[in-house]
Amino acid sequence: MQRDLFTDEHEAFRETVRTFLAKEVVPHHERWEKAGVVDRSAWLAAGRQGLLGLAVPEEYGGGGTADFRYPVVLAEEFTKAGASGLAIGLHNDIVGPYLANLATEEQKRRWLPGFCSGETVTAVAMTEPGAGSDLQGIRTTATDRGDHWVLNGSKTFISNGILADLVVVVARTTPEGGAKGLSLLVVERGTPGFERGRNLDKIGQKAQDTAELFFDDVVVPKENLLGELDGAFVHLMTNLAQERLTIAVSAIAAAEHLLELTTEYMKEREAFGKPLGRLQHVRFEIAEMATECAVTRTFVDRCVTEHNRWALTPVDASMAKWWATELQKRVADRCLQLHGGYGYMAEFPVAKAFLDGRIQTIYGGTTEIMKEIIGRSLLN
Repeated sequence: MQRDLFTDEHEAFRETVRTFLAKEVVPHHERWEKAGVVDRSAWLAAGRQGLLGLAVPEEYGGGGTADFRYPVVLAEEFTKAGASGLAIGLHNDIVGPYLANLATEEQKRRWLPGFCSGETVTAVAMTEPGAGSDLQGIRTTATDRGDHWVLNGSKTFISNGILADLVVVVARTTPEGGAKGLSLLVVERGTPGFERGRNLDKIGQKAQDTAELFFDDVVVPKENLLGELDGAFVHLMTNLAQERLTIAVSAIAAAEHLLELTTEYMKEREAFGKPLGRLQHVRFEIAEMATECAVTRTFVDRCVTEHNRWALTPVDASMAKWWATELQKRVADRCLQLHGGYGYMAEFPVAKAFLDGRIQTIYGGTTEIMKEIIGRSLLN
């Protein structure tokens, strides 16, 4: 079916993104994967091209559009290019709303211009060694010292952790408050006591820096409180639907791209004197994946439409995230199998996609958490 989600303006933007990827990302990605981090110059290039801060008001250097279809185009094209290193989606769609919607006017003028230019790379630090999806398990504390906070604790699995100049840290500001006693504090690069640990060695997304962060008596000015005191739980829940939809968008784009690559390979690769695509088993495999992708695409696109009119529910976002990422995982596995021994070779795109995509069912809330959210909404 023909997609009717985009206008000519979105397709023109798509060409801009493709040109950027071909010039600034794809030629360097293999080197970034070996280094475990992208060049900062790539972030600056993205800023010059207008790919950062799409939803940030123009007065702060952003694109000034709340149309989520533009981030969708970015996610789709980056996914198809296998460009997992430059975490623009995290920067724009996860950290961006916190800064644009919660920051004071002074904070916006201090942080957003660099956010949009690529001079300021951002991260959000929520996960800890003993606390992932369970916010009540967060142990990082921020103690009130009058005109500043004193931050102590550690975080792990932090995307952009090595490069980040600005880290939105989830910390406990009211010890007895449970999940409701958490606040968002912004810690800036170079702050005494703020240290980065290892650039973690992942099985996939090798070019994307993922780090441990440590906070030892870090002095955080009171003016770096983001949003309401003890309001982090509500702030985090407000933005989770967009985060999960972003992941779903990249998941279905990845599944469709893998299916396209594998379909072409089945037409060319021969076995027993004929193309593999003429074998009934192969045709059935392709038919099943194509149908699942088509059905999933319809639902994800509908979620994008709902989100654009501020009507996407957390439950629908959880459904999209669960289903699309699990589909991506299944399609990657089946496509690798259809490639045979070549699918196991690192230089083949299907092998890289198999490894890069495995995290999709985990971050942003695991599949099990998504099911819990959906089930609770129906049965409680």
